[in-house]
Amino acid sequence: MKIVLKSFLLVCAMLAVTATYAQKGKKKKKGKKGQVEEKMELNMNDTMTKVSYALGMNIVANLKQQGLDTLDEAAFAEGIKAALAGDSTLVSEEESNQILQAYFAGLQEEKSKMAAKDGEAFLAENAKREGVTVTASGLQYEVMTAGEGAKPLATDQVTVHYTGTTIEGKVFDSSVERGQPATFGLNQVIAGWTEGVQLMSVGAKYKFYIPYQLAYGERGAGADIAPYAALIFEVELIKIN
Repeated sequence: MKIVLKSFLLVCAMLAVTATYAQKGKKKKKGKKGQVEEKMELNMNDTMTKVSYALGMNIVANLKQQGLDTLDEAAFAEGIKAALAGDSTLVSEEESNQILQAYFAGLQEEKSKMAAKDGEAFLAENAKREGVTVTASGLQYEVMTAGEGAKPLATDQVTVHYTGTTIEGKVFDSSVERGQPATFGLNQVIAGWTEGVQLMSVGAKYKFYIPYQLAYGERGAGADIAPYAALIFEVELIKIN
């Protein structure tokens, strides 16, 4: 939450600086339904203008990642003016923190519910496909290439090539793209990997469809793996070390 609050403060500073340069020139254009809107002309040869514009893009991108995609622009502008001028504000700093914390917590909860619902629907449909096997834990797998020989134990260290994607198809990690296989202990990874890779023989390539309980659970991981997210991994077992 501190990052969010700092972002809003940076927006305030950015708008204050940008507004100074923007006043150098404005153009009028017709907006929706013939309304006349004022479009600011920015001097992008000015360093601070460019920095301010880039900050705006960056901060909005970060806020969108947290689920915020709209603002009451009038209220936002009034908050900026009061804070910059040092005037009395409509809410205290403590109240503003509480408002933001409650709002973003709600957004995260909704995002988590949606991820859980989407994952369950995806896995339910995927389980019906020919060639997909579902284990007792709920892990789903598909044999792309069969291997030969020994299979690893949960205590073994293995070397693999893999690509991990969301159920929407977004790649979030790939040793294949890096061009460097990964080596790790099977008891040091997510439960879906620990179980799934033990089913493989050396040289095999499987596709795993992993429910959130066997992946990163209720917390998720990083910006690309939401809480309650089901994941897909293509894994090739190169060797058992």
